[in-house]
Amino acid sequence: MMQAQKSTFALFFGNRGFFPASLQAEAREELPRVLRELGHEVLLLEADATRYGAVETVPEGELYANFLREHRGQFDGVILSLPNFGDENGAVAALKEAGVPIFIQAYPDDMDRMGPALRRDSFCGKFSIMDVFYQHNLKFTTLKPHVVRPGSDKFKANIDYFDRLCRVVKRFKGLTVGAIGARTSAFKTVRFDEVALQRHGVTIETVDLAEVIARVKAVPTANGAYREKVASLLAYTSWQGTPEYALENIAKLGVVLDEIIAEAKMDAIALRCWIELQQQLGVSPCVLMGQLNNTGIMASCEVDVGNAVAMAALSAASGRPATVLDWNNNYGDDDDKCILFHCGPVPRELMTDQGQISDHLILANALGENQSFGCVVGRIAPFEMTFSSMMTDAGELRFYLGQGRITEDGIPGNFFGCAGVAQVEKLQDVLLHVGLNGHRHHVSITPGQHQAALHEALEKYLGFQVAQPQLLN
Repeated sequence: MMQAQKSTFALFFGNRGFFPASLQAEAREELPRVLRELGHEVLLLEADATRYGAVETVPEGELYANFLREHRGQFDGVILSLPNFGDENGAVAALKEAGVPIFIQAYPDDMDRMGPALRRDSFCGKFSIMDVFYQHNLKFTTLKPHVVRPGSDKFKANIDYFDRLCRVVKRFKGLTVGAIGARTSAFKTVRFDEVALQRHGVTIETVDLAEVIARVKAVPTANGAYREKVASLLAYTSWQGTPEYALENIAKLGVVLDEIIAEAKMDAIALRCWIELQQQLGVSPCVLMGQLNNTGIMASCEVDVGNAVAMAALSAASGRPATVLDWNNNYGDDDDKCILFHCGPVPRELMTDQGQISDHLILANALGENQSFGCVVGRIAPFEMTFSSMMTDAGELRFYLGQGRITEDGIPGNFFGCAGVAQVEKLQDVLLHVGLNGHRHHVSITPGQHQAALHEALEKYLGFQVAQPQLLN
């Protein structure tokens, strides 16, 4: 099961000498304590490294910049806290090369502490910091309310947002996606530009499907990894009625995919899932892809590398698995509902139950029965969701984002594969955007509504093109 790790934050305290130093000491005690209570690790400059352990002057800022360099790779974001007004020059010197998202938090003044000895003026100072950061093209995050106390529920919500944003940005640092098999010739919709991906930090490692099949045939049933894979598959879903050879070949394929992922240190894969695997091994890989998704290794169908990347972003934001689906069917006459479906890569965590292994009832029309077991028949559980897809176009990475929910609405019992009814406000506008802008027929989803954090991470910090069709009209 996927385990999300919360971000580690480097803490920065801004200072301006006209304001009382006692405010710094209070913040240095409160902010780390609150963040640790929320499950985050923190890095903190020693209190005696500068005056009050805060940064005001450019030399103090340079000292803090050195602190960040010494701890490079150990933090995922910086929280710039303003216990008082703060000094923008020291902050720029400290953070201009931070290399991670920066969240600016300012303390509120208390109405009974407005005298010169206790007044903060952080409300005003935050504008100065943001103004000069903007002049330096130094990217930062700020949220509502303008000033917020670390112990408040609003601050906790801010940190939850920033944590998710940081996880998305971190996921794209060295992201490696395996393209396993050539693109299915019939599906030109999933073409992608490998050089454009590399220039945006996404490495593609390719593996020939012939090599995969040859390695599958060489896996001995006495292999310990094979026995472990069989046990995990039997525990994952129902195999009632599945031929013994199918379980054997699916388990061997699972062993080989695990080896390939480990060898190339892949974070996600996009697999050529038909028709050679069915012709030569007599199986479909859907259940293996769902199992990978369930553990946090994103697996996309039909060599759709774009949606493998989108799934990586979605799962980083949600801290839960993602899955790729087809925009597949209308739902009666309801313009804001449709059926999302695929043959079985939906992770068990996102399903109503464990599902049932079946033959691929669509491919069976061409291949005959008992040649493509490995699909998972089931239903997607109801949940609030965020959806996305990605394509490469003219050297750029283009995403669209939206939110909706998987409903409890019924689907006909004879509907093949794993499906759910999606309710999306302005669905028709979303579908128009997909069709008019060259996006594929696939869409990826994850639980929770994280569109805003994803948008900021992808566009502001990573430099991708992001559309939000629900917000256009």
